[in-house]
Amino acid sequence: MRSRQGITELFTTFLQFDADRVIGWATDAKLHRNFLNCCQARLSKPENSENFWVYYWYKLWLKQAESLARGHLSAYLQEACYWTAHKTVANFSSRQYTLSDCFQMVTTCIDKVLKKFKPEMGFNLKNYASAIFSSELKEMLRQQNEVDICTTWRLLRRLTQKRLVESLQNVGLSADTIERYVLAWKCYQSLYAPQQSTGTRQLTRPDDATWDAIAQLYNFQRHTQLSSPGAECSAQTIEQWLLACAKAVRSYLYPNFTSLNAPKGDDSGEFQDILPQLQQESFLTEVIAQEQLLERQSQQSQINTTLIAALNELDWEAQNIIKLYYSGGLTQQHIAKQLGVKQYTVSRRLGKAKDSLLLKLATWTKESLHILLNSQVLNYINTVLEEWLQVYYSRSSSQLEQ
Repeated sequence: MRSRQGITELFTTFLQFDADRVIGWATDAKLHRNFLNCCQARLSKPENSENFWVYYWYKLWLKQAESLARGHLSAYLQEACYWTAHKTVANFSSRQYTLSDCFQMVTTCIDKVLKKFKPEMGFNLKNYASAIFSSELKEMLRQQNEVDICTTWRLLRRLTQKRLVESLQNVGLSADTIERYVLAWKCYQSLYAPQQSTGTRQLTRPDDATWDAIAQLYNFQRHTQLSSPGAECSAQTIEQWLLACAKAVRSYLYPNFTSLNAPKGDDSGEFQDILPQLQQESFLTEVIAQEQLLERQSQQSQINTTLIAALNELDWEAQNIIKLYYSGGLTQQHIAKQLGVKQYTVSRRLGKAKDSLLLKLATWTKESLHILLNSQVLNYINTVLEEWLQVYYSRSSSQLEQ
């Protein structure tokens, strides 16, 4: 894959695939025009700082999420999407999903990255996105494997209420309809308890007597569990609702992907042509942007110092396990075999070491940035730590090779 040249190309081009092979970079005309307009009309001199433009478009995206700022950030994260997909496919035993499949899956996570990214923490967007992309892609592959293998009835039994609600919201159902479907699903969960092994994915359809019992329970509970009880439902109606639930879940966990360059089907152009145009807003001044950039760089330096010191405080065995895990790309089983210990010992030692590093980073965040620690912040700090470890040991490995 050719590296992109110049700051304009970095924020206005997207990878093109031919089957499972990258064939080059395609320029988005609207993004290209918008980027040039911003440079020429709003800045007193050319700005070639990658970090400047990342922060610039991110702040604009915060004000207007559907603006072209999202497109610029999506273009910027193309390499992160590609290398996450490439690494995952290389380490994935199944060949059911290709590089281009995984790449498109990863691109669906860009909004999640932008919503959780906190530039005030001083971290690089590409590195942060790579950590999120990796965990999200692995989870999607795991879920989709279950979706592909499970029968409808097994899928409905394995489902969580949170995932079901998300899936039904995704297909645009009303709140009342979702409430009824969820109650029907709860009744199904309560009464369909087959004698087969809990590990099987091949559960068969409940018999008619079970469906009658499910409908009876639903009709009884609807008076107390639903905001609007509605009319009584037959067993056939309940079954149709649950089939609709399963279909929504499969669609949510395994969406169909369509290229922005694909024709709309009515000879009126491509899908990218209907993306909303950017509405002009007041732009960040160069002075403010540069000051914020310097502040973030200073915070990054302090975090590096804090975490390197925390690593050095770990005992030799913990340092060695972390190094093998992040720089050698080894699994816990491989590390255990290499060190001559049990896998659970490696898992315990690795977890304990990362907890120690997380505590150091959380303490620095609270004392230096004056950020109140809660579960959401700690989850973010944990992601940041994961990203830092990957970058730190990848750089260490590169320096050793040189």
